[in-house]
Amino acid sequence: MKNTVTLVGFVGNAPEVRELQGGVSVTTVSLATTRSFKDGEGNRQSETEWHRITCFNGIGKTVAENVAKGAMIMVTGRIHYSKWTDQNGQDRYATEIIAEQVDFLAKAKETAAKPANNDNAKKRRAA
Repeated sequence: MKNTVTLVGFVGNAPEVRELQGGVSVTTVSLATTRSFKDGEGNRQSETEWHRITCFNGIGKTVAENVAKGAMIMVTGRIHYSKWTDQNGQDRYATEIIAEQVDFLAKAKETAAKPANNDNAKKRRAA
């Protein structure tokens, strides 16, 4: 039996890095995937799901150094379910993808406009 998942989507936040006891580095990002479908009336619909991606040590370091919000990545890993009891005695559950491989498909788009090159404009006026 095999627990493998591959997701392609857009990163929803800057990578968050933390250190665990024993020197283990953990990097997490959220990943948005969207599927399109037609509803019962033939109208096109889309549905976005958010996934928590957890990367350990080397993969995490690479993700932290190279990924920004809005980047498109492909994650191959495994689904991991957690259960714990909070301080109020309530059972809590979480689902995350433990990354085994992360491929960088597209960088985040620039949000700020690049400044115009005024040197070229000055040279044109002087001629």
